[in-house]
Amino acid sequence: MEHITYTTRGVCSRRINIDVEDGKIQKITFEGGCAGNTKGVAALAEGMEIDEAINRLSGIRCGLKATSCPDQLARALAEYKEKNA
Repeated sequence: MEHITYTTRGVCSRRINIDVEDGKIQKITFEGGCAGNTKGVAALAEGMEIDEAINRLSGIRCGLKATSCPDQLARALAEYKEKNA
């Protein structure tokens, strides 16, 4: 299992911790942010293939912000995928 720590930009959460194994998301925790929303996103994405999560979450915005916690999760996974290609 690999552990990813991603420092977010432009959102309320400060950091996302992700455990990945065999191309699937095993566990996600957000540090900070709206607890209900981040726990919900984490629960929905856990068990999902990395590519599926990226496709579903990329580009989601939070209000007038150019990004969101789900989008930041997608960016973290895309960065991980790029480094491990």
